[in-house]
Amino acid sequence: MRRSVETTSEIQALEQEIRKKQERLGELLRNVEPEPVEDFELRGEAGSAVMLSSLFGAKNDLIVIHNMGSQCPYCTLWADGFNGVLRHLEDRAAFVVVSPDDPELQMRFAMRRGWRFRMLSNAESGFTEAMGFTTEHEGRTYMLPGYSTFRRRDDGSITRVAHAPFGPGDPYCSVWHIFGLLPDGIGDWQPKFNYEL
Repeated sequence: MRRSVETTSEIQALEQEIRKKQERLGELLRNVEPEPVEDFELRGEAGSAVMLSSLFGAKNDLIVIHNMGSQCPYCTLWADGFNGVLRHLEDRAAFVVVSPDDPELQMRFAMRRGWRFRMLSNAESGFTEAMGFTTEHEGRTYMLPGYSTFRRRDDGSITRVAHAPFGPGDPYCSVWHIFGLLPDGIGDWQPKFNYEL
């Protein structure tokens, strides 16, 4: 089926409008007053203490992915995508994924997935709660997925520059958008840890 000239023009206009709105959203997120952040202590290999300030390395910018852990196929989908573009991300900023899993489980899960990025445990650190990526339900606290970006200032202090949640259809996972172009769209597809093809 061929597209009409009118439909093609409308599609192009809408794509341009979406791009402009995404640019504006990014601008607004970056221009919110940066939040001072304490130097949280996370857990690395063998449970060793790792300070948030140490994650910047030689960079002044840090991207932290808030991941719900090895039980979440959605978070795994996002992490698989970040793994594919890791070199590009790390060329611009330091990059780390945090989850409530203990470091040993993180290491085993990362090895099975072929992940190359650094993972740290945020369990009992208060970090994820302070960043607003938790919710309460029936007396239990649950982690939520998303990202936070940080800047290390010349005096060593840390500020959070931007943050956003992850969810189906967000701009941080291309799979949803590519599936959206199929004849039936996304349909009832949901991510899994493994697929039988």
